Amino acid sequence: MNPIAPSLSRRDALKTGVGCLFAGSGLAALQRLFTTEASAADNPASDYRALVCVYLAGGNDSFNLLVPTNSSDYGAYSASRGNLAVALNQLLPITPRADQGRRFGLHPAVPELRDLFEAGQMSLVVNVGTLLAPTTKSQYRVGVAKPAQLFSHSDQTTQWEAQSAAAEGMHGWAGRMGDLLLSRNNGSPLSPSITLAGATRLLQGNTVVPYALGLNGSMPLRGFDGGRGERRLNSFRQLLAKRHAQPMETHYAELQAEAIEIDGLLSAALASAGNLTTQFPNTSLGDQLKMVARMISVRGALGVGRQVFFVRMGGFDTHSDQLSFHPQLLAQLSRALKAFQDAMVELGTATAVTTFTASEFGRTLSSNGNGSDHGWGGNQLVLGGAVRGRDLYGTWPSLALDGPDDIGQGRLLPTTAVEQMAATLATWFGVAPTELASLFPRLSLFARSDLGFMNP
Repeated sequence: MNPIAPSLSRRDALKTGVGCLFAGSGLAALQRLFTTEASAADNPASDYRALVCVYLAGGNDSFNLLVPTNSSDYGAYSASRGNLAVALNQLLPITPRADQGRRFGLHPAVPELRDLFEAGQMSLVVNVGTLLAPTTKSQYRVGVAKPAQLFSHSDQTTQWEAQSAAAEGMHGWAGRMGDLLLSRNNGSPLSPSITLAGATRLLQGNTVVPYALGLNGSMPLRGFDGGRGERRLNSFRQLLAKRHAQPMETHYAELQAEAIEIDGLLSAALASAGNLTTQFPNTSLGDQLKMVARMISVRGALGVGRQVFFVRMGGFDTHSDQLSFHPQLLAQLSRALKAFQDAMVELGTATAVTTFTASEFGRTLSSNGNGSDHGWGGNQLVLGGAVRGRDLYGTWPSLALDGPDDIGQGRLLPTTAVEQMAATLATWFGVAPTELASLFPRLSLFARSDLGFMNP
């Protein structure tokens, strides 16, 4: 399994002769290498909580996922979206608990999500985006400070994930949260940050290093299986245990020994796990979430109290053929999330696991003729037994072109900050109110630090 070290790529590591350092997650050794004093509560957790980030790469057109259906609002939506508008009679009606003064429906490709919403297991956070401070359209036009390189995939991904005073920094808010709550994992050698989708800044902390997991579990060192594999492994362990003259050699040996230990721990735990009866769709996202469910099923054997998982689904950069591709993407997302939530119910962890979507930005309300272009604000899903479900959180924007929330070309100015959504999740996860400022330095600029979509 590969820890993701932003400053050193796997290829660079191989070139410098330390590629095996990245064969496993050397969390304990990395803590000795790069240790920083972790704050937060020192009391080990007796409970278990996990966050699962489902990243919709490319910028999901989420104002076709959630659509107002009352006459005036649908009229504005339809006029703005043009040929991209979903027909009113095709939308799946939903009944939010709170009276928003308007009615809503979900895209016809997501009946599973509609059922989760109506069952109280899902809510939506509306018009979320990267913001440096609460911003009005007039402030935007006169040049108030705003996130750098708006509408850029890479820059907005970085700012979604970092949420720090220096958004270009190497650490993400979930990784820094892992630093704060590291003691909740009771000394387990396994990192609390686990990615099934490669490198992500979101999970990188000062101390915590993400652990890269394969779809079938850990990825052991090669060449140690077969008839002579055990002898080779024993010999390799003896080499690692020797005294080494150079600090780099010592650290390399510590990392490799830690990687072997974690691989053994994970392999044994997963081998002893029972099979889930929940059937996952045979898709990339389905396979990733199935592995997350398997990991959650062996949480006791791994001795962990807090975990954050990262999975990714691509294809959402729908500049063209949106009417063909976007419904397919939403259908895959809907089926995979429903299967995962069913698995959490099966495991008895529905109230302990919260799943949320993220995407670097929403898309333009206006059509380019065949799709939509890079926007700003967008709607996000939160699912789980601890979610205050069947509701919408945040401030619904005007969907009128050139309206009060359109900064130009149908790009919606966010009315909810990423910090607010992330801080709400972090509070549920166990971050103390006094520590929220260290995770989200701009949070105090916004009226609410907790959007209210999570039960304690």
